[in-house]
Amino acid sequence: MAEIPPTRASLLVRLRDRQDARAWAEFVKLYVPVVYGYLRKQGLQDADAADLCQEVLRAVTVAISRLEYDPARGTFRNWLFTIVRRKLSNWRRTQRSRGQTLDASDNHELVEHAAPAAEEAAWDVEWEERVFAWACEQVRHDVNDATWQAFWRTAIEGQPGKTVAESLGLSVVAVYNARSRIRARLKELVQAAQEP
Repeated sequence: MAEIPPTRASLLVRLRDRQDARAWAEFVKLYVPVVYGYLRKQGLQDADAADLCQEVLRAVTVAISRLEYDPARGTFRNWLFTIVRRKLSNWRRTQRSRGQTLDASDNHELVEHAAPAAEEAAWDVEWEERVFAWACEQVRHDVNDATWQAFWRTAIEGQPGKTVAESLGLSVVAVYNARSRIRARLKELVQAAQEP
């Protein structure tokens, strides 16, 4: 069975120990793709986004020991988003001071002046997509290919159950049962990965 990631609160406690390689690996696996994806959607090139991810990781490494996590005061995800926004703002300021211009097609000026709510919404979407992808990876390893294909093709691709059943050599009932079971498992994993 797929290992559910630790709750964010327990992961944060473990991150205070810089020697806890498993905690840092879990953090990197869950959050770096979110940070990277967000930065790419903000118009950064691959290398710049990767460099900025490293700066964010360094900032988290330094700040995590001082973080007093209290879910009532806000989520870790939002704390991390604040770090990402600051690093992105600093990066843009540096680019401007170097006289580097960015492609107009990247819409940097528009993105830079976007409402904070819009930026936060983009961050949340990136997080949700990453959690869903992570959950899919976990479930995909727990089921056979026909079961996964029955789910994916009907639930994600929107193919009719009868068509999928015929191509996989399954009954229509088996296709819909597979879809239902996998949806339930994905929902369980996604809920487990959410902050308290």
